[in-house]
Amino acid sequence: MRLERSINEILKSEQDIVTDLLVFYDDGKDYSKIIYTDWSAKDVLGHILSWHESFARNVSDIVEDRKPNPLKGSLYEVNENGVRQFKETPIRELSQRLIEAQKIINENILNKKIELIPYKKGSRSYSPQEHLEVVYKHIKNHLTDLNKAYK
Repeated sequence: MRLERSINEILKSEQDIVTDLLVFYDDGKDYSKIIYTDWSAKDVLGHILSWHESFARNVSDIVEDRKPNPLKGSLYEVNENGVRQFKETPIRELSQRLIEAQKIINENILNKKIELIPYKKGSRSYSPQEHLEVVYKHIKNHLTDLNKAYK
């Protein structure tokens, strides 16, 4: 019995959950609804985008032989900065940027140059498989919360 999924299987799951998230945000809902204590549904998308763009930048940097520059600060600071950074950005632009970040990930994640991907300064790095799993679970958890809030 095979216990580990292949990187292609994990990548497909990650791509599918990103698509599901984009569908959620393309439904014309009122995204100002509060999901977490201080975060609206729109803020959740900004938070996810902040992490996704960092992931895309880091894999691209590795493939292009540049030193990756992962997010800095405590988890709380990184999360709050991501929300604040995109507070005034329209949903459509956030979604488009998420599509672009996913495209960069898709184009680079299977490159053999990538052995470990930095997560954030002060944290351990992850293999491509691990990083994709983390991203998948992260987005899935937020999407579950979003769907519950809008039932």
